Amino acid sequence: MKIHEVAGNVMGMLEAFEGSRPAMDTPQMLIVRGMSRKEMQPEELEKVISDVLDEIGARRIEVFSEEAKDVIGVMDENIRGQVEIQGETDIYGIYRLKDSFEAMNCHAEYALGLLDGLAIFMVLWMDKSGFGPKFVEIVVVNLEI
Repeated sequence: MKIHEVAGNVMGMLEAFEGSRPAMDTPQMLIVRGMSRKEMQPEELEKVISDVLDEIGARRIEVFSEEAKDVIGVMDENIRGQVEIQGETDIYGIYRLKDSFEAMNCHAEYALGLLDGLAIFMVLWMDKSGFGPKFVEIVVVNLEI
């Protein structure tokens, strides 16, 4: 499956396709950001992510695993190939992501999945009040070079 097709399917399921914008688009990786119009409560974010991964047929990867560490390393390598980033790869930054959103008074959930040689990292976040937009960011990277 191609990276644009997967990203389009995910954004469509989250009702975030309209108005979404690529933050990075290369032959090996696509990062897309948007706002979901899908009705969901803060406590449903994790289930919504799981449902989307199930619907597209992706196998969920435990974020605190060696497999995830390898996948995150490939994602980081692809980003560093396009953008100059100071310092070493910090694979543990992804683990601090949720804490950062919570410090900004947001609920956040994320997951990592694999589908046909592609890695998919998906983040959903929204204000703790439950009002306002629900934000989506997905990263789809081709692991087969």
